[in-house]
Amino acid sequence: MPELPEVETVRRGLIPHLEGRVIARAEARRPDLRWPLPVDLVQVLTGARVTALRRRSKYLLLDLDRGGVLLMHLGMSGRLLVEGAGLAGFHRDPSILSRHDHVVLTTDEGTSITFNDARRFGMVDLIREGEAHPLLGHLGPEPLEPDFSAAYLQASFGGKKAPVKQALLDQRIVAGLGNIYVSEALYRAGIDPRRQAGRIGAARIEALVGHVREVLAEAIAAGGSSLRDHRQATGELGYFQHSFRVYDREGAPCPTSGCSGTIRRVVQSGRSSFYCPTCQH
Repeated sequence: MPELPEVETVRRGLIPHLEGRVIARAEARRPDLRWPLPVDLVQVLTGARVTALRRRSKYLLLDLDRGGVLLMHLGMSGRLLVEGAGLAGFHRDPSILSRHDHVVLTTDEGTSITFNDARRFGMVDLIREGEAHPLLGHLGPEPLEPDFSAAYLQASFGGKKAPVKQALLDQRIVAGLGNIYVSEALYRAGIDPRRQAGRIGAARIEALVGHVREVLAEAIAAGGSSLRDHRQATGELGYFQHSFRVYDREGAPCPTSGCSGTIRRVVQSGRSSFYCPTCQH
C-alpha cells in the first residue's frame, strides 16, 4: 500500500495539472470502489475549480472553490494517471488496463486525471463544507511538520509497552508512516523494532525523529518506492527501493561499514520487520 512518500510524489506530480484548473467534465464509471461513491459526485465536481491539492497522511485532498473537498486514497493498487495532448514525458504503461479506469476528471485544458484501480481497495469521497471526515479525525501530526518533534514523540511513547515499530505505525501517534519507512528509520537510528516504545531514551528519540524525516525526504526525492503498483504521475516508477538498507533484505549482510551482522526478518502484528540484530538494540 502506498505510504507517505508515494502519495506525496503523486500530489506533487498532479499540482501542475489540477491546481487552479476547472474540472470541465467528471465521470464515475462504476458506483463504488472500496465503498460506494457519493451519488452526486459527478454533479459536485463538474464545473468546480481545484483551489489547492493537499495531502493528509496517505490521503489526497482536492479543495474545491464551491466549498467541500474531494478525498482520495489509492488503496493497494490505485493509480492516478495524467494524460493529454502535449504532455511530454507522460506515458501510460500498456499493462494498465482501461477497464480499471473508474473515475475520470477532465480539466479545462483538456488534461485527464484518471483513478485506475484494479483491485478496487481505493476510495473516492466528498467532504461537505463544514463537515469533518471520520477517516481524518483521529490522525496524529505529519512527520515532516514541526509538530512532530522529539518532545512530542517522547510524550506519546511515555509508558507504552508496545514495540516501537507498532507505535510508529499507529496513525494516531504520527500520520502517514508505513512499514517500509519505519523499518528504514529504525535501522538508521540503531533501534531494535521490538524494543518497547516507552523504554527509549530522550537522545535516541531525538535521533529517531531526525532519521524519520531524513528517510521520508530521500524517498520523496526518489519518487517513492515501486514494489508492485506505485507509479509517479508521469507513469514512471519510483526508485527508492534501490536504496533500501534493511527492508526486504532478509539474509543480506548489514550495509553498515564494519558490521558483521545479517539482516533478519520478524513478524510484528502481521507485518514483516527487517533489522540488523548487531546494529539495532
